Amino acid sequence: MDKIIESKAKKHFVLVHTLGHGAWSWYKIVALMRCSGHNVTALDLGGSGINAKQALEIPNFSDYLSPLMEFMTSLSTDEKIVLVGHSLGGLAISKAMETYPEKISVAVFLSGVMPGPNINASIVYTQTINAIIRELDNRVTYHNGPENPPTTLILGPKFLETNAYHLSPIEDLVLATTLVRPFYLYSAEDVSKEIVVSSKKYGLVKRVFIVAAENEALKKEFFQMMIEKNPPDEIEVIEGSDHATMMSKPQQLYDTLLSIANKYT
Repeated sequence: MDKIIESKAKKHFVLVHTLGHGAWSWYKIVALMRCSGHNVTALDLGGSGINAKQALEIPNFSDYLSPLMEFMTSLSTDEKIVLVGHSLGGLAISKAMETYPEKISVAVFLSGVMPGPNINASIVYTQTINAIIRELDNRVTYHNGPENPPTTLILGPKFLETNAYHLSPIEDLVLATTLVRPFYLYSAEDVSKEIVVSSKKYGLVKRVFIVAAENEALKKEFFQMMIEKNPPDEIEVIEGSDHATMMSKPQQLYDTLLSIANKYT
């Protein structure tokens, strides 16, 4: 029987997806949290999930992040959340950490892209996008002509099956191939302007990095580089997890998140 970690106080978890995905990718974790009586919010970033905007309608990185920033603004001053960002969602939660550190009890980077005062957001963003673009059947479009940089990226079914969901149930792979949406390819300059983190604000928030042991979507050396340049307060490892930890190891991820929340709140 899976271990169930009891909590003395109810928490509010806020879950942020990676590129091409949406709030739907957290459905197993949302169910576990709600059944345990916790408050949980899974957000759709701009042009993602059921967000009404299309990728080409949000050409600025701030537009992509705006649903999370609007949500953070709406929180009462006395409420603290557990903020979780999956993969590229790490950039979104980093923006929230810099802007509203007083509203976050702990930030969790789940295989997350994690910038810091000593590692520019544009560097980790560019390395992530370049690594993904080159893989299998991921496709880019050139809405401004082939002489200009590509404008959007869509994750292909072979990439999802081989690199992201290879240890997840087939039903979740099918769900992902059905629901992934194009992601606007923001310039490194735009990301660098939008995500600026400091020790005085971002650095106030406790950070935990969760390693998916069997992650094939991004190289282990990439995660190690971010951790070395911007050490988190704690590192957790979920064995047997692919990149989509919330799909392949939902109970273990839930237990880990609840343990983190109990420790840092």
